[in-house]
Amino acid sequence: MRTKLQILTDVLGYSYKTNDEHLFHCPYCEHHKRKFSVNVEKGYYKCWVCDARGKNLGRLVRRFGSFEERQEWNDLSGVVDLGAFEDLFAERKPHLETLLNLPGEFIPLSSKNPPTGARRALNYLNDRGLGPQDILRWKIGFCEAGPYHGRIIIPSFNGDGNVNYFIARSYTNAWPRYKNPSAAKNIVFNELYVDWDNPIIIVEGIFDAIKAGNAIPLLGSTIRENSKLFQEIVKRNAVVYLALDSDASKKTVEILKLLLSYDVEVYMIDVDGYEDVGEMTKDIFEKRRQEASFVSQDDYLLQKLFTV
Repeated sequence: MRTKLQILTDVLGYSYKTNDEHLFHCPYCEHHKRKFSVNVEKGYYKCWVCDARGKNLGRLVRRFGSFEERQEWNDLSGVVDLGAFEDLFAERKPHLETLLNLPGEFIPLSSKNPPTGARRALNYLNDRGLGPQDILRWKIGFCEAGPYHGRIIIPSFNGDGNVNYFIARSYTNAWPRYKNPSAAKNIVFNELYVDWDNPIIIVEGIFDAIKAGNAIPLLGSTIRENSKLFQEIVKRNAVVYLALDSDASKKTVEILKLLLSYDVEVYMIDVDGYEDVGEMTKDIFEKRRQEASFVSQDDYLLQKLFTV
């Protein structure tokens, strides 16, 4: 069996070694000099020209290598055969998605002159640390009447821009706090606005997602192999940051195990000291995101989580 360096050489071309690193031509910016630094032992790579970087060399092989090279890499790394996954995905029936209309009483809160009845809804959002830019980006509204009266409405748009779900959260302390539609939750919430070219952040709920930025809420569920979210992560070769509630260790372990088995590049964001991301300020969350821990197959963090 060939070594990882031999496979990388087939994918990236010849290199020369300096200290513990090999310098290749960058496959992203194609700079004429060898400025793409790879540490095979640690699994890191960085281009000193375009700043492309990562901590998972398998991403390079999946993106720039052939099918045979991907298979060889998977055999060496002990990860799931992505080619087989793609074949299985192609054979599966498309995910059935329910398209919805927003409640007839829905009133956008992004208006410069919101109605008088919007004040309580706006105060509720303000108390949760959300401002006008959040309201505009997430298309947040509310209902003064109808079956969703006294509730904040946060819609989800699929990739075609159609509403496929919405969150209805009481701002009057009415019970239940959430009164969501009877629609399938096997979606990528607000898929229309997800930037797959940048790291995505997986969080528990919608208010966590609003604080986190390029984030997708789990809506109380987990990630499974047959879920649309998981399949999109693998297909798009996404980098994932996990920022789940501090009391969700079992769920976190299950998700980590699944993502790592498919060689997804994963980072853990520390939420200690807070019930969830939604309790943090955006500045605190960003600081913790920058300090996130990379999780490898044999990482101590993963071993610690598995023993919880």
